[in-house]
Amino acid sequence: MAKYNETETTTAINLIGAGTEITGDVNSNGDIRIDGTLTGNLKTAGKVVIGETGKINGEIECKNSEVLGEIHGKIKVSELLSLKATSKIFGDIVTKKLAIEPGSRFTGNCKMGEESQNVRTEEPKFGNKEQKSA
Repeated sequence: MAKYNETETTTAINLIGAGTEITGDVNSNGDIRIDGTLTGNLKTAGKVVIGETGKINGEIECKNSEVLGEIHGKIKVSELLSLKATSKIFGDIVTKKLAIEPGSRFTGNCKMGEESQNVRTEEPKFGNKEQKSA
């Protein structure tokens, strides 16, 4: 079985374009940009960019992230999380460093700093008043 050259795989840039919907978990060693919709968890050793049309319903774990779109779920970033003016996050944030532009929306808990990497947070609750649980 051939081994991956980790330096080569980390330079890969993956794109989920606008209008594309993916259901399931995504794992990657490289950077990823999401302009479509992902329903599932995303884990990468690289950077995650969520474009203005991008939506994620699930947990995200990455090294760095820039958010212009919408996240429903927990995001864990080992270095820098940058929330742009158009970003909307409904869930918990765990990060080492956080940059927030005026206009961005965030509903949830936030844990920052070196010690934040091992923090356990509760699962975010989604939905509106019309939805009922069984």
